[in-house]
Amino acid sequence: MTSPATTSPWSTPFDGDLTDDLQLALRLADAADAVTMARFDAADLDVQLKPDSSHVTEADLATERALRALLSAERPGDGILGEEYGSSGAATRQWIIDPIDGTANYLKGIPMWTTLIALAIDGVPRIGVASQPALGRRWWAASGQGAWTNTPDGATRRLGVSGIDAIADASVSFQSLAQWDEVGRTDDLLRLSRAVWRDRGYGDTWPYMLLAEGRLEFVAEFGVKEYDIAALVPIVHEAGGRFTDIDGADSIASGSSLATNGRLHADFLSLLGSSPAAR
Repeated sequence: MTSPATTSPWSTPFDGDLTDDLQLALRLADAADAVTMARFDAADLDVQLKPDSSHVTEADLATERALRALLSAERPGDGILGEEYGSSGAATRQWIIDPIDGTANYLKGIPMWTTLIALAIDGVPRIGVASQPALGRRWWAASGQGAWTNTPDGATRRLGVSGIDAIADASVSFQSLAQWDEVGRTDDLLRLSRAVWRDRGYGDTWPYMLLAEGRLEFVAEFGVKEYDIAALVPIVHEAGGRFTDIDGADSIASGSSLATNGRLHADFLSLLGSSPAAR
């Protein structure tokens, strides 16, 4: 077992007060929930194909427009990066939005989809909100303020990763076999599945939240963009875990992600044959 890393730039304390920004992020999530739920499982939902052959619905577009309008009113000096409408404004303080992470589920009426809202300051994700209104769940975090979720009785609960310290006892989510196959790492996935206690492909945002709740020890993904994972970084970190790319670098722009309970991060990097220089 390897001790958790303590020198990650993403884990360094933030010298400032994020309270107002976190409250805004939560209000943005409320606004997004109202738009997405109004069209969820609608028989006449408009669905189109984007140039990359991925789907986009009217709800994706309307949700991002609503969030951009609120941010323009509340934080006119901040930049915005969204999945559907690209980048605008300065990047020193940048709101990063995925209006519906899991559009394929949304358009099929499957409730496993999430609105992701992040605030990155000087390139470091400092605030993250993940809202799953179809299931009545939400997770949020800000640097130095802990990671939290809602409970069925309306209270809040602080999140914490598991204390598992052996790969053989770990439960992991690999997202999808196709992702690993597309990047030529099927052998790595098989080696991972043989080394751990349990493996499942839960998919999209949910497994990262399960990790932050202490129910998984590993989540890895390929083919991700900044808006897919920026909101997840502070939630995982504030829950006591670690979040990097598949080679151990602090990046949301490299196209891959690796989240763990922290204790096993270096061990998983070694198991996957990732770059030793980045551990």
